[in-house]
Amino acid sequence: MNLKTLKGLGEKNEKLLNSLNIKSIEDLIEHYPYRYIEYKIEDINQKENGEQVTVIGDVASQPITRYFRAKLNSLNFKINSRRKLINITLYNRAFMKNHITIGKTITVIGKYNEKKNQIVATNVIFNKIEEGKIESVYHLTQGINNKQMTKYIDNALKLKHEIIDYIPSEYQEKYKFLDKEKAIMSIHHPINIYSTKKAKLRLIYEELFVFMFKINYLKYVKTKEKNKTPRKIELIELQDFLGTLPFELTEDQKKAINEIHKDLTGNSRMNRLICGDVGSGKTIVGITAAYECYLSGYQTALMAPTEILSAQHYDNISNLLENTNMKVALLLGSTKKKEKDEIYRKLEEGEIDLLIGTHSLISDKVKFKNLGLVITDEQHRFGVHQRNSLRNKGDLPDILYMSATPIPRTYALTIYGDMDVSLIKTKPSGRKEIKTIIKSTKEIKDVLYMMLEEIKKSHQIYVVTPLIEETEKSELITVSELKDKLDIAFNSKIKISLLHGKLEKEEKEKVMKDFKDGKTKILVSTTVIEVGVDVPNTTMMVIFNAERFGLATLHQLRGRIGRNSFESTCILIGSKNNKRLKVLSESSDGFYITEKDFEMRKEGDLFGQRQSGEQSFKLADIKNDFNILLQAKVDSEEFLIKNIQNNFKNNEKYYKIINEIKSLD
Repeated sequence: MNLKTLKGLGEKNEKLLNSLNIKSIEDLIEHYPYRYIEYKIEDINQKENGEQVTVIGDVASQPITRYFRAKLNSLNFKINSRRKLINITLYNRAFMKNHITIGKTITVIGKYNEKKNQIVATNVIFNKIEEGKIESVYHLTQGINNKQMTKYIDNALKLKHEIIDYIPSEYQEKYKFLDKEKAIMSIHHPINIYSTKKAKLRLIYEELFVFMFKINYLKYVKTKEKNKTPRKIELIELQDFLGTLPFELTEDQKKAINEIHKDLTGNSRMNRLICGDVGSGKTIVGITAAYECYLSGYQTALMAPTEILSAQHYDNISNLLENTNMKVALLLGSTKKKEKDEIYRKLEEGEIDLLIGTHSLISDKVKFKNLGLVITDEQHRFGVHQRNSLRNKGDLPDILYMSATPIPRTYALTIYGDMDVSLIKTKPSGRKEIKTIIKSTKEIKDVLYMMLEEIKKSHQIYVVTPLIEETEKSELITVSELKDKLDIAFNSKIKISLLHGKLEKEEKEKVMKDFKDGKTKILVSTTVIEVGVDVPNTTMMVIFNAERFGLATLHQLRGRIGRNSFESTCILIGSKNNKRLKVLSESSDGFYITEKDFEMRKEGDLFGQRQSGEQSFKLADIKNDFNILLQAKVDSEEFLIKNIQNNFKNNEKYYKIINEIKSLD
C-alpha cells in the first residue's frame, strides 16, 4: 500500500520517510522501535550523584539562555519537585524557552549532579507523565521527530492493510506464537516487558525463517544448476605469477588459492566467500583468481562499495600485475563520458581483462566479451539484485565474495549456507602488533602529547568519533566540534581535515587525496573510514566515546593502521572498566574478538539501546538471535523439502518468495 494513503503525511515528510527506506505502509508498520524508555518517577533525595533520573515538577523560575559560541547555548531554570528546588540545564535547546513558563508541570529526564543540585536534562516532556509508561523510540532523520513518527505508525496501523504472516501453521502451533497483528501492536505499544519480549521473539523467528528459507532454496537451486565450462589453467603459469609477488603468502592464503583453483577448474559454478580478518591479505587471493581467469581466456569484474576503495584496489592491483600482460581498467560513476565510452568499447572487444569499479559496473552499457569471474568486495554492502545484475553479464561466471568481517566458521556456514567458505586468519609477516590502550577523558592531555610525538615522526593520525542520532541528546563530541577543539589544542599549526557522510563525493575525494598525499596530518572522521581506506603512513588511531561502538566496528577501525613496518597505536577514549574495550586492548585476533562480542551481547537488554550496525533485518540480529536462527534453519529446510515438489501448492506466499528470488537471476 502506497504511503500517499496515509493521513496527515505531506510530500516533504514522505521524502524524509523514503530516506529511512520507508517506501510503503508495510515498511512503516515494520519500522520497529530500536529501544524503549520506561518512565519511573523518582524522588531526587533517594538518588546518588551521576545517576539518571526522571522527576516531575513545577517550573519555579523564568528560563535564562546563555550563549557560548557558534551553535552552542544552554537554557537554565528551576523546578519545584517534592518541595525541593532543583536547577535544570538544557544544552542547545534555546527554542524551548517560550514553552517553559512558571507554574507549568513538566517531566525532566537527565543526569543528577548532587553537588550543584542540578539535572543536566536529555529530555523535557511538557506534561505530567504516568508512572510506568513505556515509550517506543524510533530511528529518525532530521525533519521528523519521535512524536511524528509514532503518529504516522499509529495511522498506518489503523488502515485496513493486509499483514502477511510467513510462519507456516505447523510452526505457529508448535511454538504457540502470538498472532502477527497482535505482535506488531505489542512491539509499537508495549504494555509490559513480558508481552513485548513474546512479540519480539515471534517477529524475529519469522524474519529468520524467511531468511533461512531463501538460503536453503538457493542451496537447492545450486544442486540443480547446469554445468559450466571448466577453466583450463596451467599450474606452472600460476606458480610463476605467485613467484613474482614481493611478499611470502601465508598458509591460509595458499589454502584459499588452492580451494579457488579447484572451483575454477571444476564443472560447478564457484560460489565462495573469502572471510578474513582486517589486513589478512584477502585482496591478493582475489587477484590470483582473476589472473587464473585471464590465463584461461576469461575476463573478471571486481565490484567494491565505494569509489575510494575501488580506486585504491586499482592502484594496488595495477602495481602487482605490472610484470604481466593483464590489462586492468577502472570504471567509476565520476569517470568522464569519453573515458567511459572507451572502456565500454575495449571491454566488449576483450581488450580489458579485469574491470574494477563500484555499482557502475552493473550498468546496461557495461558488456563483457567473455566474463568468467565476478568478485564482490565487502559483499554485504550490496543488495542481492546488484550482485546478480553483475553475475548475469556472463555465461555462468564463477562468483567470489570477500568480507573483512571475521565470522567464526559455525556462524559463517549458517549465515552463508549457500556458499563455500574460506577463512583467512593469519596475517602477512613483517607487520607489527598494534598497541591498543584505553584512556579516560581526564587523560586527554596525555593523548594530545602522544599525537604530537607521532606527528613529529612525520606520521599521520586518524581521529574517530560517533555520529549523534536525531533521537539522542547526549554529550557525545560531534566531528565538527572535535576538529575545532583539536585546532585549538595544536594552535592551528597542524593541518587537520574533516571526513563524514554528509560531504559531497568530490569533497570526500579531495579530503582523502590530501590525506594520502600527506598534506593532511590528522583526519577527523566518522566510521566512513571503517572499511577499505589504506594509508600506510598512518600509525595512530584515536577513537572518542569508544564504548559507543560495537567490538567488530572498533576492530575494523583499528585495522586502518598497522599496515606498515612502523610501531602503531590505537587509543580508545572511554571507561577503563568497559568489558568490550578491555577485550580489544588484550587481543588483535578478529575471530576471537567476534566470539567475545557474541558472548557478551547475547539477548541484550530490551530496554537499553540496541547496538547499531549494518543489518538486513527489521528486528532480528544475527549475533543476538543466533539460536533462533539455527532453529529457523532446521524448520525452513524441513518445510522446503516437504513442499518443493508440488510447487508450494498450499503455500502461495512461499511460491511468491521463490518467484522473487528467480526474478533476480
